[in-house]
Amino acid sequence: MAVTIRDVARASGVHVSTVSRAFSAPHLVNPETRTRVLAVADDLGYRPNRAARALTTGRTHNLGLIVADISNPFFPPLIKAAQAQARLRDYQVFVADTDEDPKVEEELIQTLTKQVDGVLLCSPRLTNKAIERLREDVPFVLVNRRVTGMATVCMDVARGAGLAIGHLTGLGHRRLALVTGPRGSWTSKEMQEAAAATSEADVAFIGPNQPTEQGGRAAAAGVLASGATGVLAYNDLVAIGLVEGLAERGVDVPGDISVIGVDDILAGRLVRPRLTTVAMPTAAAGRIAVDLLLQSVDSRAAMGVTMLETTLIVRESTGEAPR
Repeated sequence: MAVTIRDVARASGVHVSTVSRAFSAPHLVNPETRTRVLAVADDLGYRPNRAARALTTGRTHNLGLIVADISNPFFPPLIKAAQAQARLRDYQVFVADTDEDPKVEEELIQTLTKQVDGVLLCSPRLTNKAIERLREDVPFVLVNRRVTGMATVCMDVARGAGLAIGHLTGLGHRRLALVTGPRGSWTSKEMQEAAAATSEADVAFIGPNQPTEQGGRAAAAGVLASGATGVLAYNDLVAIGLVEGLAERGVDVPGDISVIGVDDILAGRLVRPRLTTVAMPTAAAGRIAVDLLLQSVDSRAAMGVTMLETTLIVRESTGEAPR
């Protein structure tokens, strides 16, 4: 005979409703009680019926997580952290990839709306107007994108870009290039504003570019034409591609041109020269975004911007400006 929720309640010494909350709203149950209930449920082999619970509570206990490009090494640590945080709250996460296409992004949101209780949009390419329209159907939390009146988790890209530019000018570089990202990218806009604010060097803007290694390689010609001796790239993939593209043209990094990336992905530590980069707190962003989204799901609408600190990590791809 299948184990029921009443069996778990009886063995745990609690009411049936407490067992239900231990699975459906764990934050409302005393941690010690919840631990005891879950241990008893595990011993008895009880598993809640998600479909039946959804009919009763109106909750699917699923979340959607939509990223711009799942092949970009920036996203997996965020996805992993978000999934782990969701599981702690008895939620599952559906992950979807838009391939940097706003039309695909909108279609995915519309498809997920009836299957999830909320959606995390990571580096979305949709316009603000489209996001505001779509959020009427399901709670949203944004990662690395600001829309007025919406809960957002941002990594302080502007500060990181400022640190990178300060590092380059401190090494004597007076002609810089910013290799930007895709059109409509919030991160790219933040980097451009930080670069435009510097008074220590002239900055050439090269882009828009695909946020990939191929995009960086293609930007190499524009960097050389700009006369820049120091470059800040949209992300580490672009920076790695740029170093490859410069090497193909006989240009040494950092002897001739210094290059800085953004993200601190594993590949940046493995290439030679090892990449100087702005580290992004992706795992923390994933955890916090899930917490904010579940606040909204629980009718405690999360608002405002949570800004996470970025740091500059100096390695081998930057050096003194050539004389």
